[in-house]
Amino acid sequence: MQGIRLEAVSRHFGAVAAVDKIELTVEPGEFVTLLGPSGCGKTTTLRMVAGLEENDHGRIWIGDRLVADAGAGVFVPPDHRKLGMVFQSYAIWPHMTVFDNVGYPLRIRRRPATEVREKVLAALSLVEMEAYADRPAPALSGGQQQRVAIARALVFEPDVLLLDEPLSNLDAKLRTQTGDEFRAIQRRLGITTLYVTHDQAEAMALSDRVVVMESGKVLQIGSPEDVYERPANRAVAAFFGTPNFVEASVAGCRAEGDLYRLEIQGDGWKGPCQAGAEFAAGDRVLVMVRPENVRIADPGTGAEGQIVWKGRIVESIYRGAQRTVLVDAGDWHLRLEAPALQRAEPGEDVSLIVEPRAAWAISP
Repeated sequence: MQGIRLEAVSRHFGAVAAVDKIELTVEPGEFVTLLGPSGCGKTTTLRMVAGLEENDHGRIWIGDRLVADAGAGVFVPPDHRKLGMVFQSYAIWPHMTVFDNVGYPLRIRRRPATEVREKVLAALSLVEMEAYADRPAPALSGGQQQRVAIARALVFEPDVLLLDEPLSNLDAKLRTQTGDEFRAIQRRLGITTLYVTHDQAEAMALSDRVVVMESGKVLQIGSPEDVYERPANRAVAAFFGTPNFVEASVAGCRAEGDLYRLEIQGDGWKGPCQAGAEFAAGDRVLVMVRPENVRIADPGTGAEGQIVWKGRIVESIYRGAQRTVLVDAGDWHLRLEAPALQRAEPGEDVSLIVEPRAAWAISP
């Protein structure tokens, strides 16, 4: 099992740095996702690992093998890197059967027919497509084609699997189902995987770690929980959903394990929150609270050790599984996601309660 290591890797197109000195290590067997908006450099990074783009700065390692070193002029071509790759378009050949599509990587490597048959059927079994081996590729649904593309990428037992937005052509329900199936396969095989997507929910559900990118740079690397609940800055926080940001000042700060517990205060309110950095008394902070972590309660409700805001409901939108509520809290408006059956009528006065773990302070 092989890992991936990028050391100060860059790629320029003219004067524009599409990727700017990225440092990244993917451990053997790990599933890491490059996440960011279009044009952030995630696909270019994946293509440099694959050898489809040549880095003009830095070095790339696959396992203990140096496959690209811009300074030394080292560049191992894609077909010598032992990588499996699944593209957004799947690249299934319409004139071939499912069996022939999956067997193609073995045939071009001139493997014996008995080995081809054995490995193709094993790969199709992994993705539960063995019953479709003789079916023409155009007769498959989008989800089935995606499974065939994964089987073809796995059939020659690559050291690393690279995937570039492989689920983006599927509808929402099938995307979730296929993503879960693929993650189960990846865990079973323990294959090192580098995955590209712009879909935040997809990245959260599939990844061991997420690399959040913007303008060719890495903003944060961490577990899905870290980047969602404990973002490094406002740009990372705002990339996931629609968080609330509230300005406050620090009244106190103490270490609490690897984090810090702050006592913060605003105009007519105070309470505790968490932070990833130390702040001094009097420092201004921006407090991030996710909409699903705000609880609506009757006026006057709340206890010591919680953040409590007073507000009036402005809007309540029923969405089936939940209810989106907009609350006027005086100097700002708060958006929150409540249970669908929560009573929340426009014009009602309410208390908004946030537990310390659900409030995260960052530098403004």
